Amino acid sequence: MNLIYGINSVTEALKARARGFEWVGIAKDRSDMRLQRVVEECRRQGVAVRFITRQEMDRMAATNSHQGVIAVTSGKQYSDLDDLIAAKRGAHTLVVVLDGVEDPHNLGAILRTADAAGADGVVIPDRRAAGVTGAVVKVSAGASAHLPIAKVTNISRTVEELKSKNIWVVGLDERGKQSYDELDYNMDCAIVLGAEGKGLHDLVARKCDFLVSIPMLGKVPSLNVSVAGAVVLYEVVRQRRKSAK
Repeated sequence: MNLIYGINSVTEALKARARGFEWVGIAKDRSDMRLQRVVEECRRQGVAVRFITRQEMDRMAATNSHQGVIAVTSGKQYSDLDDLIAAKRGAHTLVVVLDGVEDPHNLGAILRTADAAGADGVVIPDRRAAGVTGAVVKVSAGASAHLPIAKVTNISRTVEELKSKNIWVVGLDERGKQSYDELDYNMDCAIVLGAEGKGLHDLVARKCDFLVSIPMLGKVPSLNVSVAGAVVLYEVVRQRRKSAK
């Protein structure tokens, strides 16, 4: 059973129509307009609605942060890497590659930022990394329903494949000698982010075309991976918007 929860998560999944819905549960003790809109959308799409107790929701979701709505769905449909690259949203490719991000909250935050920054999609490994769970969907505020996500068996080989398709690969790593804002991102590129605490694997870092870092002016040596990713992605956005004027 796949479960997603939260008003934005369920609403966006219904809009995207990328999952099969078995039923949507609504808390019996809530009757606000946002939940009513969820019910109305379910009825438009012919999705069954059940009114259940908050206690049952807490048990099913294993959390009380479901906002009074849960949905039993099919699993996330992952994209093929070639299809992800082909579905380019702007003048230049922008792909986010995650080299082993394990925290669901970090993955959800990265998905939300990647969608907001206009990325074409996100690539994640199929082992030893977070997948698109209910918690990830909730943190992404529904972005995971719209953003293509590809699962691959080997990030190092995926980097090579991206390069073979004339996509420049930029690794974000504290070992990078070049500041992230010194690079010109007006090119087809992939941004590679490393795992929490470990950064990029050595083999992945060696295969990147560029290694960039974020200057740290305080006492701590690095930023949270989702924050670091947001900093770089919005530098890409800034440069590309400036060039488009």
